[in-house]
Amino acid sequence: MQGFLAHVTASPALAALVLVIVFAASLVQFGLGMGFGLTAAPLLALIDPMLVPVPALFIGFLTSSWGAWRERGAIRWAEVVPAAFGRLVGVALAAAVLSVAITREAFSLVFGIFVGLAVLLSVTGWRLDFSRRNLVAMAVVSGVMGTITSVGAPPLAIVYQARPAREARPTLAAFFAIGCAISLAGLFATGWATGRDAGLALMMLPGVVAGAVVARRIGTRLDSRYRPLLLTVAGLASALLILRGVA
Repeated sequence: MQGFLAHVTASPALAALVLVIVFAASLVQFGLGMGFGLTAAPLLALIDPMLVPVPALFIGFLTSSWGAWRERGAIRWAEVVPAAFGRLVGVALAAAVLSVAITREAFSLVFGIFVGLAVLLSVTGWRLDFSRRNLVAMAVVSGVMGTITSVGAPPLAIVYQARPAREARPTLAAFFAIGCAISLAGLFATGWATGRDAGLALMMLPGVVAGAVVARRIGTRLDSRYRPLLLTVAGLASALLILRGVA
């Protein structure tokens, strides 16, 4: 956190850029029901790897919790519970990988690869029939990707693509709220997260609030037409992170 704070002190414009990114990602999240991680995480990682995955997961927890509470009457808990179990398994796998196989120095490369995978999953249009087995399997993948990168939505989107957005959104919001909490617990347990990360998340909070306010006014104008732009930005950021990691 001290490194990032030093950057902010030297360049207030950098702090403003972080808030703009968080605002835009929150607008997507509140308007479409998902997408905060895929929108924000790659760009935040380019600014400073310290901003991911933990601070982004904190914000993801807040935005998902709010969305779940807002539509709590439509949550399908019979789907959330098995998916949460799958997320738990995925988090355990990710925590093991982070604690044994990934150094801080190699994080940008691994992060970029996983974000690139998330983009590929999003653009291929691959679909799975909705079943408990597929739901749990994709939740495991979501747990691995979401814990390492804070981008855990694309695997679940594969299972829920055939569902109307209005029907899937509340259940997914509940899953991601629980999933982010599980991921944070795993990262704290392995030492990849500390209280300083919560401080960074608090610095981003004004962008979240602004995104929520604006989304209430223009949320109905946000639709799938913006998806190619979001995926393009995430893909480019992923490529830059991979290049940084191998340099």
